[in-house]
Amino acid sequence: MSDAGDIQTHYNDGNRAFLQSFFARGTMRLEDGQKVLAGIFTVQEGKQTDPKDVTQEDFDSYVSAAADAISPYDYEIRSTQHQTTKERIYALVNSVSDPLTQLATMRTPDEISYIKRLLDAMFETHNTRRREVMAVTSMEALETKVRKGSNRQSEGGEPVQATQSSDRGLTQSEAEKLLANLVKETWLERSNEGFYTLSPRALMELRTWLVEAYNDSEDPDSWQRIKFCEACKEIVTIGQRCTERECNVRLHNICTSAFWNSRPAKKCPKCETVWNGKAYVGQKAITSREEYLKGKRRSGGKRKNDAVEEDEEDAELPVASGRRKNRRIPVEEESSQEADTPVEEGEGEAGEQDEEEQEEEEDEFPLE
Repeated sequence: MSDAGDIQTHYNDGNRAFLQSFFARGTMRLEDGQKVLAGIFTVQEGKQTDPKDVTQEDFDSYVSAAADAISPYDYEIRSTQHQTTKERIYALVNSVSDPLTQLATMRTPDEISYIKRLLDAMFETHNTRRREVMAVTSMEALETKVRKGSNRQSEGGEPVQATQSSDRGLTQSEAEKLLANLVKETWLERSNEGFYTLSPRALMELRTWLVEAYNDSEDPDSWQRIKFCEACKEIVTIGQRCTERECNVRLHNICTSAFWNSRPAKKCPKCETVWNGKAYVGQKAITSREEYLKGKRRSGGKRKNDAVEEDEEDAELPVASGRRKNRRIPVEEESSQEADTPVEEGEGEAGEQDEEEQEEEEDEFPLE
């Protein structure tokens, strides 16, 4: 089928069928495209075409034609490598409207509010200087504070209770159904260990929104919640981090070999700290820790509670200016109140010193 691209001199029914299939899927891999194009070529040529006979060149030509066809409608086709499989994923992305506005056309207001709280849980509650998980377990995704919400912060810092009519929250069964649909629609991925993370499609679609919602643009050199791979420049939610807590350098696992092969020493390119590859980003920041492994051997219940309690004890100080962006819905009321509580003179410095001493005694980063 190597001549398929050559015979495509204009946009035809085959192109339209390919684009329709793309829209139905939301994302597409080369393997998916080969199956779709094999069916199209079979109809066009009147003989059976094996998907293996569809080349990368064939696929690229149809992707390019589809991109040209949808560009007048503010859509584009983007691609990225999967953070764990390294497989290239192609996605249809709206290049103009707010991604959450797009979701609103398919979701109820309560579902949109739940999705926002779920994102807050991923990128605030479970994404701190000490531990960058950026994922939630099935149990965490179904907690009442995520399903129903808690007091929100007004612009002046005063808590504002959501009314029942504006956000009644979701029942457990409704939340479970929504999570399953988000996985099916390739917005979320669920690991074998039961962690939900944003999919490649969601990371491509929400890239700008995530930075605006969770990073402090006033001081880009300070620690940021959304970070990019030093090698491929894509968002990192699964990978490795610099062991210097305030450093923002991150790498995807799939990018490490090529990155370090091109450098004289295995040191952080920003702060020169030795890079040991044992400081993790993603669920491995939890699953590789000794307390998780011990808890898994004991029982499943207490392990999860221990991890949550430890994260709550390790409450983060406000990032940079300390301002909270109004577009975010805080997941944990307690964390917001602690961050807004004034610290007596001398108390904060002593508290930070005690905390640092305590953390020095702990195994800060997990072993392989």
